[in-house]
Amino acid sequence: MRPVPAPPCPPRAPGDYRSPVTASSPGWTFLSNHGHVLVSLAVDPEARIREIAGRVGITERAVQMILADLEEAGYVVRERVGRRNHYTVVERGRFRHPLEDHVRVGDFLELVVRDRPSADSA
Repeated sequence: MRPVPAPPCPPRAPGDYRSPVTASSPGWTFLSNHGHVLVSLAVDPEARIREIAGRVGITERAVQMILADLEEAGYVVRERVGRRNHYTVVERGRFRHPLEDHVRVGDFLELVVRDRPSADSA
């Protein structure tokens, strides 16, 4: 069964750099797009790049670049499965900033994802 593709992002006004997901809310969020991609992978490890892009509100190319950053930094591991890449979150990794470097990524994701329904039950 093929997943339903994410809807395309609506066009933005010139100078509006907010994602369509956050455009109707204040101009910032606590997590960066890197954080949103990581949370999306934690919620649905089988997600395709198109699905992640739709959830986060960024382009597929931006998701690819973020995944490359996260892989290079050791936060995700990429594995080729057939014609697709499968990404696994490295939960033992720690936050990079000195204010949060005592926090494990897995602990953070557990907190964020704890009561959220999985993508299968949504």
